[in-house]
Amino acid sequence: MTTDATAIPQISLRSVQTVSAEASNAAQLRSLGADAGAPDRVAGAPPASIEVPPKKAKKAPMIFGALALAAVGLGSYRYISSRGQESTDDAQVEGHVSSVAARVSGQVKRVLVRDNQHVKVGDVLVELDDADYRAKLASARADLEAARAGLRSAETQRELTRRQMDANLSVARGGVAQAAAVSGSTEALIDQARADLAAASSRADLAKLELARTQRLSESGAIPQAELDARRAAADQADAAVLQARARIVTAEAGRSNSSGTVLAAQGHLASAQTAPQQIEAASAQVDLARAKVAQAEAAAHVAELNLAYTQVRAELEGYIAKRTVEPGQTVGPDRPLLAVVGTGELWVVANLKETQLEHIRAGEHAKVRIDTFDDEELTGTVDSLQFGTGSRFAMLPPDNASGNFTKVTQRVPVRIELPDRRGLALRPGMSAAVTIITE
Repeated sequence: MTTDATAIPQISLRSVQTVSAEASNAAQLRSLGADAGAPDRVAGAPPASIEVPPKKAKKAPMIFGALALAAVGLGSYRYISSRGQESTDDAQVEGHVSSVAARVSGQVKRVLVRDNQHVKVGDVLVELDDADYRAKLASARADLEAARAGLRSAETQRELTRRQMDANLSVARGGVAQAAAVSGSTEALIDQARADLAAASSRADLAKLELARTQRLSESGAIPQAELDARRAAADQADAAVLQARARIVTAEAGRSNSSGTVLAAQGHLASAQTAPQQIEAASAQVDLARAKVAQAEAAAHVAELNLAYTQVRAELEGYIAKRTVEPGQTVGPDRPLLAVVGTGELWVVANLKETQLEHIRAGEHAKVRIDTFDDEELTGTVDSLQFGTGSRFAMLPPDNASGNFTKVTQRVPVRIELPDRRGLALRPGMSAAVTIITE
């Protein structure tokens, strides 16, 4: 396992060697300075040899060895102590930050909060001018009442159509029965008229025969003239009865034609009345249409109510106001953030570990967290999860290794660490931290 702590022994040895070299040089310079004051020294002549006092010559290796031994011991301790843990100072406190914007467009009427003010869920932060939205709500409610009135009218019309169709069907059926009865009576009258015609014709023929016999007897003087006149009158009366019977036939046949028209008319009325189910269905369709208009008007009224409520911008979580940019009189809309609410309920730490440090890190492992603001406090955390992707993968401009200009760079992966006990520290999102995760 490779950690940042493995480089410590090398750095320490290099420092010890530098210090030892400087100590050795200083000892030689002091020796040279001591020799420079000797009387037998020729000015300007180089020294034949450098003599080091025996005690100083023995101390230099001892000092060097002690320092080297200390460096090795310190490096070994740091290396051994770093086994089974991964550390990074690329970490920061995170929390929920809600960007607040108006859900409808309008002019700011009042700003009810100030910077760093504590707010609760549902508190009104900003008020917009609601005059236009109140008018739209009143119009939507009027349309809703009109739609409901149309629904009541359609339902009444459907019930009226149902009852009227039932009545028309009964009347039409009665008319057909009556027309059929009239037609049957007319046929009977025609038959009776024909029978009367046949009887009248028989009587007329008999009267003619009797008149002829009476005329022959009257010519022979066997009967008086009065008898002849009576027979002639009876014959004329029989002819008149025949004409009357024929006239009754004509009248009965004309009545039959009229009754036939009445039957057809009654049957037409019956056929029209029998379309009652279709007419009732059409009336029901009008009722359904009216109900749809009511539902549409209700939805429009509900939207108008929501838009009116949206003129009061409320807090969606408990926290503190930050990054307030809204002022009274401004015209705002859903595309412009007004302020931010920093939540204090849930805070965690995100440690950006190198991909080479992730081999033994698992969810549930313990971690030691130090916040730069509270360097004397060490918090205990728990690894919650590892992000499924490196930080660069989700950058605004992610690297494209297929472009041809490839340089291998060790990537970092965000690791979320929960802090079950914050010990009352006033942590804020964005604070820097140092994290050590215990993997063994």
